[in-house]
Amino acid sequence: MSTEVTPVVRERAYTWEDPRALAAAAGGRSGLEFLQALVSGELPPPPIMATIGAGVESVEAGRVVFTLTPAEYHYNPIGSVHGGIFATLLDSACGCAVQSTLPADVGYTSLDLSVRFLRPMSSDTGPVRCEGVVVSAGRRVVLARASITDARGKLLGEATSSCLILS
Repeated sequence: MSTEVTPVVRERAYTWEDPRALAAAAGGRSGLEFLQALVSGELPPPPIMATIGAGVESVEAGRVVFTLTPAEYHYNPIGSVHGGIFATLLDSACGCAVQSTLPADVGYTSLDLSVRFLRPMSSDTGPVRCEGVVVSAGRRVVLARASITDARGKLLGEATSSCLILS
């Protein structure tokens, strides 16, 4: 009698649009206008959002909210959502919160990201929200903070990021 178990193969397919076209669509729009076009569906999501299965729920000046439903394809080898998924959501929320405050044709880049993992995430967690907010805006550097919470409001992770304004 064999004790070998035949693994169940799981598959996932997704699509994305040309990221260069999306970047070009940002020209002439304020950061807030650009992000609002993503929320409304006027513009397609960036490829990273399709890759991890996240979306932008809402945006206003200085604040953005992303959503994600954790799934097995987010898992690390120890059976929970990989820290890179946490970091990607938190980095996106911090950066987009900063972007939402910028005038047309002004960009930014992250200088740093400090992530804290507080609770594990799994496919049993259910949908999570990642909210990013601008904490302090200088002329050249903006500090943002983001947090990931589950449906009950429990804090799963948080981050801070400094972004350099490129004008």
